[in-house]
Amino acid sequence: MNYRELTNLGLNEKEAKIYLAALELGKSPVQKISQKAGINRATAYVIIEALSKKGLMSSYTEGKKQFFVSESPEKLNLLFREQVMEIQRKQEYLDKLLPELKSLKPSDSDGPVVRYFEGKEGLRAMSEEFYITDHKEKSLMFYSYDLLKECFSEEELKQMQSRRQKQNIKVKSIINDQKKELKTDAQKYIIQKKDYPITTDIAIFEDKVRMVPQKGSLMGVVIQHKEIANTLKTLFELAWRYLEITQKKKKG
Repeated sequence: MNYRELTNLGLNEKEAKIYLAALELGKSPVQKISQKAGINRATAYVIIEALSKKGLMSSYTEGKKQFFVSESPEKLNLLFREQVMEIQRKQEYLDKLLPELKSLKPSDSDGPVVRYFEGKEGLRAMSEEFYITDHKEKSLMFYSYDLLKECFSEEELKQMQSRRQKQNIKVKSIINDQKKELKTDAQKYIIQKKDYPITTDIAIFEDKVRMVPQKGSLMGVVIQHKEIANTLKTLFELAWRYLEITQKKKKG
């Protein structure tokens, strides 16, 4: 087994090598374990002590010799418990900081607050902004579902939709969806890509506007300003009204 598989569970590279070496050898002195793992003896002692604290290795003495052994692989579950506890500690600390962080407002409260984000993690942070906002009215969106699928996996898209539904956030959207694949409870109008191409994901919610170009570099911007958001809401509603009238004419 490649030791890198264990680094995905939270062990660092040397911990993974030592744990696997001891697991394959069975009870062994540190010298034998260090040789198999390709790690010098002094470092191996330090790593074994760290693994012992995590409950993944133990030691005992026979005669004058000290032996070490890896605990059962089932005990790797201990790593998850440790990670969960660490996340809980950080969450509790964040909860204490939030009131103070929220109180830090720009001195010029009349001007727009503009924040830039880059990369896929930046886009995730922008997405989080949407979920932590207190939604008192429907959120309005323009985006290309065709291009969205190129950036996020089907599983990621389902998770985002599920989270929105659980938080009961209502949405109206105008989208490009060439194959009409989007399944959603949101109100939507699909417009033809050849006539009205959408290449930027725009979300307007409360006093915020989120804009992410769906082509080129992964980057985006969130603008927080009541009047800017309200003006874009008006433009969205004009487009929505036009689509309503157009659909009625087609049916009539």
